[in-house]
Amino acid sequence: MVKRSKKRVLGRGLSVLLGDTEKNISDQKVQNIDQEIIGKIIDLDINEIEINPLQPRSNFSETLIEELARSIKTLGLIQPITVRKLRPDKFQLISGERRFRAAQLINLSKIPAYVRVANDEEILEMALVENIQRKDLDPIEIALCYQRLIKEANITQDVLSERVGKKRSTIANYIRLLKLDPIIQTGIRDGFLSMGHGRAIINIEETDKQLEIYEKIISKKLSVRQTEMIVSRLKNGISSSDKVNKDISNLSSELEKEIEIFLDAITKIRMNEKGKGNIKIFFNSKNELKKIMKKIKHGK
Repeated sequence: MVKRSKKRVLGRGLSVLLGDTEKNISDQKVQNIDQEIIGKIIDLDINEIEINPLQPRSNFSETLIEELARSIKTLGLIQPITVRKLRPDKFQLISGERRFRAAQLINLSKIPAYVRVANDEEILEMALVENIQRKDLDPIEIALCYQRLIKEANITQDVLSERVGKKRSTIANYIRLLKLDPIIQTGIRDGFLSMGHGRAIINIEETDKQLEIYEKIISKKLSVRQTEMIVSRLKNGISSSDKVNKDISNLSSELEKEIEIFLDAITKIRMNEKGKGNIKIFFNSKNELKKIMKKIKHGK
């Protein structure tokens, strides 16, 4: 049963997403739709609303939904969901699935909803844009949304850039992540490495080498800058591990010579890629040790 709610004002973000309601209505020929409720915010029976099968996002954080449910229970639902009318007493969700799920969780019987006219393509586009504008999406989810928008809406990256308010280069960088091996994409989604790491790895074409770098990032907790250096060396035909080992060996030898001259004692240095290691100083008697200690203590 539909009940007209008190007049509400749409937030700027939602109004931008929905566009000109009157134009949307006049531009489309929809039969059996109650024109009195189109473009209005009304209170709908929650069991009259069905989930959008075109929803591009499949994973919803149960923790975040529970937190939202507690907020709605305390403060009420501030922003209405958006639906389209399918037939008498049946509506389909366009955007606001988290709010809808949270309302179900606390057993709300009614929920404020903005009713509009939209075809399947428009529904998909609105759902995708809403997802892109969220702050809790991982880079791969955003990339998939961009890719699907371009494919389903048959638009270019330039047009998409205007619609979502992002630079074309930003969109291109996200979509490039989808060229990474699925294992690496999963690592980005799970937070084991950042988008910056992924952008560095994508410059290596060979999958086995991509995975090799990925494993190093995880095991050695490499920064984006360190990853970029490894990629650069590989592209220049230099093995990253050989280069690092050579650098460490050269540094160790130089330091050993300096310490040996200063202490007048044989010295051995061991160092790993992160600069951690140990120094061994060799001596043949207590007197030699005392001399070494005196030089260390007094600097002469």
